[in-house]
Amino acid sequence: MTRLLLIRHGHVEGIEPARFRGREDIPLTPLGRRQAQASARRIAARWRIAAVYSSPLQRCVATAAAIASACAVPSALLEALNDLDYGDWQWQTQAQVRAAAPELFERWHSAPQLMRFPGGESLPDLVARVAGALGEVLARHGGETVLLVGHDSVNRALLLQLLDQPLSAYWLLQQDPCGISEVVIDGTQVQVLRVNETAHLDRVD
Repeated sequence: MTRLLLIRHGHVEGIEPARFRGREDIPLTPLGRRQAQASARRIAARWRIAAVYSSPLQRCVATAAAIASACAVPSALLEALNDLDYGDWQWQTQAQVRAAAPELFERWHSAPQLMRFPGGESLPDLVARVAGALGEVLARHGGETVLLVGHDSVNRALLLQLLDQPLSAYWLLQQDPCGISEVVIDGTQVQVLRVNETAHLDRVD
């Protein structure tokens, strides 16, 4: 039985007001660093982690480093966990994109499975690469507990696959900064034990 923990990186600029952050390599805010430390304490106390894998963007690398240190395990980069490539929309605010491309903006929120970002990726592109990452991790760590540090979009894509849900269900899954999800995989049987747990952040401000 393999246990997979998914965690989103800590707080960054561009969450409020909301921006299409994507590949913009922004650091954790002070709040994000505190969230990462609180998550590290929670994870080290609850699970015996064998390995930590992270998106190459620094907000994930810093979150992963805090957790790996607390768990005394190595942390490695996994390019396939990189954030969704928003192309021409990267770092624009939601309001800017809504004003400039209202039809595409509406498609992203009503039918995300049909959306390709101008100059960027589509959800099927994202799902294909994170499926490869998932397969690689499962092959390396059968019977172990592994932590993946990714992004809102990446974790949604992973959970949709593990739950055997369509891409149209993308917006039904919430992924908050440093929210923890837990999935157990036993052969072909998949059981989701928690999604976006954030109770460990209640006293972080």
